Parts: sequence; structure tokens; C-alpha cells
Amino acid sequence: MAQLRDTAPQPPRSRSKSAQKNKKQFRTEIPFDDNRLLTDLLGEFDAHLSMLEEKLRIEAVAHGNVVVVSGSETGCAIAHDVLRSLYERLKAGQNIGLGDIDGAIRHAQNGMSLDGDGREKASAGQLRTRKKLISARTPMQSTYIDALKSTEMIFATGPAGTGKTYLAVAHAAARLERGDVERLILSRPAVEAGERLGFLPGDLKEKVDPYLRPLYDALYDVLPAEKVERELESGVIEIAPLAFMRGRTLSHAAIILDEAQNCTSMQMKMFLTRLGEGSQMVVTGDPSQIDLPAGMTSGLNEAIRLLESIDGIAHIPFSSADVVRHELVTKIVEAYDKAGKAS
Repeated sequence: MAQLRDTAPQPPRSRSKSAQKNKKQFRTEIPFDDNRLLTDLLGEFDAHLSMLEEKLRIEAVAHGNVVVVSGSETGCAIAHDVLRSLYERLKAGQNIGLGDIDGAIRHAQNGMSLDGDGREKASAGQLRTRKKLISARTPMQSTYIDALKSTEMIFATGPAGTGKTYLAVAHAAARLERGDVERLILSRPAVEAGERLGFLPGDLKEKVDPYLRPLYDALYDVLPAEKVERELESGVIEIAPLAFMRGRTLSHAAIILDEAQNCTSMQMKMFLTRLGEGSQMVVTGDPSQIDLPAGMTSGLNEAIRLLESIDGIAHIPFSSADVVRHELVTKIVEAYDKAGKAS
């Protein structure tokens, strides 16, 4: 890493003034050897640098093939780590966007990134599917990906937008593609989210599909559409309501139960005991969004409590800090959490 040194205060700039607030300024120069990759690293109209400035309260300016960063010592060090790690990803043929900038910052702030020479300090998790390479955008997502790769049963809980279901589907799809499992089974309890939908028209599949649509969306995002359609038709990929799991033994399969906060205790026990030889089961849910009728208890928290001491079972607790949707989603989740604690 280039030497950090004190500098005189910098003149105001139109893009960011945050670094001027620091009493002690540091400055580092980060050289890059490929101007074409550097253009991708900086982003359109230097959008990636702008995000670095906003998140880290620094100033970052490109001069030729060098990026000059000034601000706090910590901010400059993290910016160096982020830019070098993302540059290594570009050299490896990967694409990056604003989401990757945000994810790299979160990992670097927790000591999980690549150093300037491309050597791993601590692994930031990645999943590769046929359509894309998916990189963890928070340290907890990296922990989740590690658990998906090594644990037979995983509970993932937390608010919307943390990637609980999406990463589970991506990992399951990748295992199916590699031949590690023979089937992919996705399930959800068919519980109305506060609305009264009445009697929907159509056959059984058409009636339950609206409840399962988020699983379809995730599946189509990580696999080619023709592959999804073919495997759905053949039964290799099965998307079904929770009630369809009763009485079955699910062997050599990747199994995902989504929206598990809407399972009763008996339903949860029934589902967990479907696990067969050579299978992995992932249970995801948000305990703060229970849509069960009044008087019915969710089986999700109970299952986590009862099974927490059993080897081979992991619990990944996401929080509002792991939300990777629009920043307003994080603030909304935090506001509801605060109100819930107050009441």
C-alpha cells in the first residue's frame, strides 16, 4: 500500500466536502496498470468513486492511471483495499456495479477483503451459477454462504432484503448444475399476507403459484429460462406449497422452505423430518412478519431454540445492517424494529 502522509487541507470540490471536516488529513496514491479496467473500476461518470466518498467520508480523484485518495487514515486504508480488491475482480473477468462497491466497503470495514496483491485476508463468499457470479455484499452473507457450502441444515432469519432466499436458491441451483443433488425442491406455506384473496380461478397450480412467485423469480434470475422450464416440466425442480411435503422423504435433494415464520409448530416438525440421505435443507424466514391467524404460534423460533445445540445445524441471524436493497429499506426496517422494542 502507498505511504500515507499528512497533507495540507484540500480546496473545496463539487463532488464531496466530507473530507474537509477531518482535522487531520491523510493522502494515498493507488496506481493501476490497465486504463481500460480502470475505467470500469471508476464507473460511469466516476459513480463508483462517488459512492466511496459518500460511504467513507473521503475524497477520491483519478489522475491518469492513479487514484488519489485523501481523508481520514482509516477511510484511505479502506478505500485502497476496496479499489484494489475490485480491480483484481475485473482482472479475473468479473463485472462490478454499485452493489459490488457497497459490498466491498462492508467487507473491508470488517477485515474481509483482498489485499493489494490479490491475496485473501478473509474470504468474501461467492456463488457461481450458469448465468452469473454472485458475491456476498455483507459479512453475514459471507458467513451464510460458508454455511451453505458446509452444513446440512441451515436456518436463516432476518428482515426483507438480506438475501436469505436468493442466496439459498442460487446455491441450490449451482449444486443441481454440478450434479451434487438430483432435485431442487422449493416450498412455502400458502398463507395470505393480511389480505383475503378468496377463491382464485384455475387449476391447483394456478391457485398456489401466486404464493410461490418469489421462488420462481429467484430461480429465473440464476438459471436460463429454458433450463428452468425444462426442469420444472420433468420434476427435477419442484415448487410446491408446504402441505405437499407431508408423508415424503426427500433424498439427494436441495430443499428450501421460504417464509417459514408462517409455519405452525406441527408444520415445522413435519417439514424438518422430511430430510433424507444426501440432502441439504435451508429454512428462511422473518420472525417480525408473521401472517398466521391470531392465536397460532409460529414454529420458526421454536425450532431454532430446540435445535440450536445439535451439530450439523446452523443459524444465520441477519439484521437491518445486512439489508442490500434500497437504503430506505434499511431505514424502514430499523424504524419498525425500534417501534417493536419500544412497545
